[in-house]
Amino acid sequence: MDIFSSFWPWYITGPLIGLYVPILYLLINRHFGVSSTFRDICAAVIRPSSGYFKYDWKANRWRLVFVAGTAIGGFLAGGTLRTPPGGQISGHTLAVLASLGVKDFSSLVPADLFSTGSLLTPRGILLIAVGGFLVGFGTRYAEGCTSGHSIHGIATFQRASLVATLSFFAGGLICTYFILPYILHL
Repeated sequence: MDIFSSFWPWYITGPLIGLYVPILYLLINRHFGVSSTFRDICAAVIRPSSGYFKYDWKANRWRLVFVAGTAIGGFLAGGTLRTPPGGQISGHTLAVLASLGVKDFSSLVPADLFSTGSLLTPRGILLIAVGGFLVGFGTRYAEGCTSGHSIHGIATFQRASLVATLSFFAGGLICTYFILPYILHL
């Protein structure tokens, strides 16, 4: 169990994640990405007679299994492999967040930002609801998610994936250094 509960260095985990690309190609001749799963679920539930959701979603059942396995694995790991509070957050990051008014560091995600109680505050609506919408919109606009573009697209030398990945990083830096401090002061 120690191997699963300890932190793995980037030079081990990076190549392991990168191996998804050739493994998926070799085993099932598919590319890696998760954002299309939402479309598959909508097509299965809505069952429209025409439009964007009319296609053979059953041909992509493997994505539904992959996402379900990811969710189940996350719950199992979260329940059995507890990370000590602040265990992965650097001291500098904790100090910066504290200077911006974040007080609750009892878990990996600050509860005063990401909890049921904070959802109905202006800050919570911006962070969770508007942020979630923008992530979904950006995923569709970029025609893929960070995992699809940054893992699969770059590994297969797709120029659009390089542009998308650079945009993801630029957007993350802009939000972290310019937009998040403003939101945290609401």
